Amino acid sequence: MNSTKSRRRLPPLSAAAAAAADHDSSEKVELLLLSSAICNGEDLAPFVRKAFAAGKPEALLHQLRRFSRSQESEIEEVCKAHYQDFILAVDDLRSLLSDADALKSAISASNASLRSAASPLLTSLDAFLSALTVRRNVALALDAASACVGLLSLCSRANHHLSNDRHYMALKCIDFIETDFLDSTPSLTVKRMLDRQIPAIRSFIERKVGKEFGDWLVEIRVVSRNLGQVAIGRASAARQREEELRVKQREAEEQSRLSLRDCVYALEEDGGDDEDDDGDLGSEGIDGSSGNGGNVGLALGFDLTPLYRAFHIHQTLGLEDRFKKYYFENRKLQLTSDFQVSSMTPFLESHQTFFAQIAGFFIIEDRVLRTGGGLISKLEVENLWETAVSKMCSVLEDQFSRMQTASHLLLIKDYVSLLGVTLRRFGYHIDALLDVLSKHRDKYHELLLLESRKLIADGLAADKFEQMLMKKEYEYSMNVLSFQIQTSDIVPAFPYVAPFSSTVPDCCRIVRSFIEDSVSFMSYGGQLDFYDVVKKYLDRLLSDVLDGALLKLISSSIHGVPQAMLMAANMAVLERACDFFYRHAAQLSGVPLRMVERSKRQFPLKNARDAAEETLSGMLKTKVDGFLMLMENVNWMTDEALQNGNEYVNEVIIYLETLVSTAQQILPAEVLRRVLQEVLSHISEKIVGVLLGDSVKRFNVNAVMGIDVDIRLLESFADNLAHLFSEAEAIQLKSALAESRQLVNLLLSNHPENFLNPVIREKSYNALDYRKVVIISEKLKDPSDRLFGSFSGRGAKPNPKKKSLDNLIKRLKDVS
Repeated sequence: MNSTKSRRRLPPLSAAAAAAADHDSSEKVELLLLSSAICNGEDLAPFVRKAFAAGKPEALLHQLRRFSRSQESEIEEVCKAHYQDFILAVDDLRSLLSDADALKSAISASNASLRSAASPLLTSLDAFLSALTVRRNVALALDAASACVGLLSLCSRANHHLSNDRHYMALKCIDFIETDFLDSTPSLTVKRMLDRQIPAIRSFIERKVGKEFGDWLVEIRVVSRNLGQVAIGRASAARQREEELRVKQREAEEQSRLSLRDCVYALEEDGGDDEDDDGDLGSEGIDGSSGNGGNVGLALGFDLTPLYRAFHIHQTLGLEDRFKKYYFENRKLQLTSDFQVSSMTPFLESHQTFFAQIAGFFIIEDRVLRTGGGLISKLEVENLWETAVSKMCSVLEDQFSRMQTASHLLLIKDYVSLLGVTLRRFGYHIDALLDVLSKHRDKYHELLLLESRKLIADGLAADKFEQMLMKKEYEYSMNVLSFQIQTSDIVPAFPYVAPFSSTVPDCCRIVRSFIEDSVSFMSYGGQLDFYDVVKKYLDRLLSDVLDGALLKLISSSIHGVPQAMLMAANMAVLERACDFFYRHAAQLSGVPLRMVERSKRQFPLKNARDAAEETLSGMLKTKVDGFLMLMENVNWMTDEALQNGNEYVNEVIIYLETLVSTAQQILPAEVLRRVLQEVLSHISEKIVGVLLGDSVKRFNVNAVMGIDVDIRLLESFADNLAHLFSEAEAIQLKSALAESRQLVNLLLSNHPENFLNPVIREKSYNALDYRKVVIISEKLKDPSDRLFGSFSGRGAKPNPKKKSLDNLIKRLKDVS
């Protein structure tokens, strides 16, 4: 350290000396680095690699030896520094050793005296500890015994509940054992037994409840069918009571319409309330959940207890979701199975069972939805219902497309509508089913028209064209009053010969049945106002079917005046019956009668009526033509006029009087007037035609006066019938002879030239054709025109009537 103070300047070294100095300094640096690394515990590998890389391992070894020698000297210096302190410490320890021996002897003596004094106390302590151990063991034994007694008591109770099928109580006991006793059971054997039996018991209960639920699933299908039949039956009974009430209401309205004075009012005790209450199968009445505690469901074998028990047990077992899924899948499979329609049994025979099964299924599902505690959701029930509606619609479409009988469609439609009424009370939507029924409305009516056509044809073919004989009042009521075709409210004496044949009531029954079947199909189909539909098909039945059948009958089966007369009478009665048909359709459709009576409509059997009257008048004309052939015997150039008419007219009048005496008994006055008017008009045309024809070359005034007598006789005949008709009808009947009367008046007129006056012509000669007047007037010869008349009349004054007539003929020829 003091070397720095005595430093002095050295002379410069030589090159060899300088190189040696540099070598020594580098060795010192390397030694310093090596010693530093060893002191710090660093890795010497880099030094070793460097030495071998430089090819000087001896230098490294030399440095290590130098470092070792330097460390040995330092150790020697340290040992020398601490040796004196060690010697001093050893001396102190040797002095303490004698004191320790004395202390040890004192402690041994104290220990011996203490052990001799505490020996009795230790004996008592050992006895006390032994007693405590026994006491603890006895307490543990008592606790274990008590726990085992309680556990075994619960096991006994669980066994008792199992033997009595009280599964829920057994499960509660098992849960209590499992939560409170199983982990603390002192007996390993009992614990092993419980670990083995508890799952087995739960599995047993699950199987037992599952079997009961499976049995319930089998039984509920039969119950569903019976329940559906009962529900639909009660809906049918309720509908029947409504129909009976409507019938009574219609009867009261009809009685009031006919005569208010004849109405008899009475108070009737309504005894059907209990029946209606019992018959209500709505959502509150199906299982007796409302009311006085009665259980209609149990009375029908409708018991959901097994289902709810199974659901509750599965909830207790923690298998609620699995049971819900299991229940839904099984019920869905059952519903799918219910959709199967047997091909071996006609659908007409199996449709009630088919729809009753589905109705019962959804009645039960509605009850489960409301009281099942979440066993099935509303969405799941709606999905099932949509599936059922879709399947029922497809089945109905398929079956309706195959049916060719209207009554079969009506039976199925009625049952489907009852199904809809029943399930609508439980909140199910039935619009799709009603749409299917409405879709086949036209097909049903077409089949109904076809069947009615056949029935009408058979009924008309069986008609013998004889007036119907009724011996009893019930026959009169059944054939006349029931169709309101009577002409008087007075019941006739029996036996009663009706003014119509059996065709009328037979056709009326067919038409009434058609109306009732049509209304039955349209009723309860979702459409409230269906009178227009019923009326449309009723019009087709009357105007197409019945009218066509009557036309065919008239054209092919009438071969005499009595038959034609009876046929015309039938048409008159059917005209009254048509009013009844439309009123009856309105009543059944719920339309006020005043609306029907207010609407004016054309007689739908007009073609048949006109054909019948034309046939009758045609036969009468043919018969009259036979008498008119006697006009060939008329002397058209007679010297004096006949006072009592010609022979032909007397024969015609006798025949017509005989005809009227018979016809007025069966033909209505209006029909008789129309027929007689046709006949008289034909006679008038024949008279004019004879004068116009080639058979009469000329005639004189006396012959015309004879024709005038004939026409007066015919007019007298018409006047004698005035009491049968109204004044207007009597005038109209007499007007049938207008052409012949006006022609005779013109020929007998003193001023026939007045025919040219438009006013007079329109008033007195409006039925005459001027061309016929010209031809006939030219045939009229004055007495002075006969042979040699010019000699006897030479110088006589000209006849002004003849002059006027000649002037008329000339003027009319100029016009033509």
